[in-house]
Amino acid sequence: MAKGYLIAHINIHDKEGFEEFREMSLPIITKYEGKALIRNPHPDLREGENAGLVIALEFESIEHAKRFYESEEYSAAKIVREMACSTELVLVEGI
Repeated sequence: MAKGYLIAHINIHDKEGFEEFREMSLPIITKYEGKALIRNPHPDLREGENAGLVIALEFESIEHAKRFYESEEYSAAKIVREMACSTELVLVEGI
């Protein structure tokens, strides 16, 4: 079965708010069996405009990634994130 991935580009404008989001989201990621693959605040941007923090999480499947993203726990953390950052986020299935 192919893995599922959450990939996000995050531009932080409230560092304290983002830290609150991070503290909220880490146990949720663990609960849904996610694994952080990338957390890079200084990506080598070659095209586009989003040069913020890049995060990639791996899940057992795309269904696991969707369950994480759509969970009540993450929905609460997402509200905090949305106040602290602008985010581009995609869920994708691996090959």
